Amino acid sequence: MLGIMSATDRDRRPAVTRGRRQLLPHQHGAWAFLVLPLLLGLCVAGWSVLLVPLAFAWIASYPFSWAVAASVSMPRPERYRDAVVLWGVVSAAAGLVVLLQRPWLVWVLLVYGAAFAVNLDFARRRSERAIANDLLLVAECSLVVPVAAGVLAGGDGWEPPWSAMSGSAVLVWTVVCVLTLVGSTLHVKSLIRERRDPRYTRASQAFAVASVPVAAALALVGGVPWWAVTVPLALLAGRALWLHDPTMRPGRLGMIELVCFVAVVAGGAAARLAG
Repeated sequence: MLGIMSATDRDRRPAVTRGRRQLLPHQHGAWAFLVLPLLLGLCVAGWSVLLVPLAFAWIASYPFSWAVAASVSMPRPERYRDAVVLWGVVSAAAGLVVLLQRPWLVWVLLVYGAAFAVNLDFARRRSERAIANDLLLVAECSLVVPVAAGVLAGGDGWEPPWSAMSGSAVLVWTVVCVLTLVGSTLHVKSLIRERRDPRYTRASQAFAVASVPVAAALALVGGVPWWAVTVPLALLAGRALWLHDPTMRPGRLGMIELVCFVAVVAGGAAARLAG
């Protein structure tokens, strides 16, 4: 989960923290990227007490992976050792609770381990903000939707509960998660790090507009109410078209993105109630 900080680079590192040990990343918008797929998984699969340790393990994996990546890419790795230990213990302890109930998650861990190895390679080359790394991180986040659906639906053996993880509603909301996170990544980059490159602005706006009919078509095919996906994605398209202001402060930009994410979750909850 290291590179979410590049996909949501909405703040600046305070100078007063330089030289001190760090326990948390400064990219506050990254937390929304973590919570969105968990909540969408909850919307499609329903509540289970395992959501609590799953959420702790997943969310703690972000500062853990950030600290590991910083340890291999920054000049003073000792600043991040406490974070590696702290968040590694939290993530492992919470994850073990879920793993004992859902042993099939070991296969998921292998997939994420391979993906994180690629993230680390980007970090070693000091190119963790590359768009390719951002897209890999979007994929890592979005796959949490079917994983969470499988954990919440059941399956206590070594065989993943494929039917629960590949249902039409799960697939629709996984794609919606991808569209939301890619759109947010492009939009934020076009306003901060790549604000001088008009290609990012065009890509952000085109992607956001195209996402609406794509999601609507998938919803109709998958039996999900079309309005549950088109309304929040239309909101995202509107913010890409009419709220594209490079002078916007990062805090305000982050709040707008948070509202858009809440709208997506609201769409998932409404679809469950309607179904």
